[in-house]
Amino acid sequence: MRKMGLDVGSKTIGVAMSDLMGWTAQGIETIRWNEAETQSADERLQALIDEYEVTEVIVGLPKHMNNDIGERGEKAILFAKHIEDSFGLKTVMWDERLSTMAAERVLLEGDVSRKKRKKVIDKLAAVMILQGYLDSQK
Repeated sequence: MRKMGLDVGSKTIGVAMSDLMGWTAQGIETIRWNEAETQSADERLQALIDEYEVTEVIVGLPKHMNNDIGERGEKAILFAKHIEDSFGLKTVMWDERLSTMAAERVLLEGDVSRKKRKKVIDKLAAVMILQGYLDSQK
């Protein structure tokens, strides 16, 4: 009964998971993948879906500040469709504008080194995407 949040980039996918009550989001991991081969993350995603009994996937939708959807946004929409088709799960697109910048700011304020930031930025962005969605459902 958990929700999974995804921050989909061209080389990595940040993954966050809700608690059983759907109140809080926790960062799980960053999956390395090849965007040109959409199914390259499927094995790991399936393992996480099974392990956490995921019922819904929240996919970050990168929009321009003027609300237009650009190339990255189109790719996120295609990835959400892939999730629906491959795993039979409902997906929700969630406006992720500034989530990566906010995650970067949190890490900088926490005095996290550049090397460590690079390893966790996508996971933290996924947490922010999922937590935003969870908060909107209350």
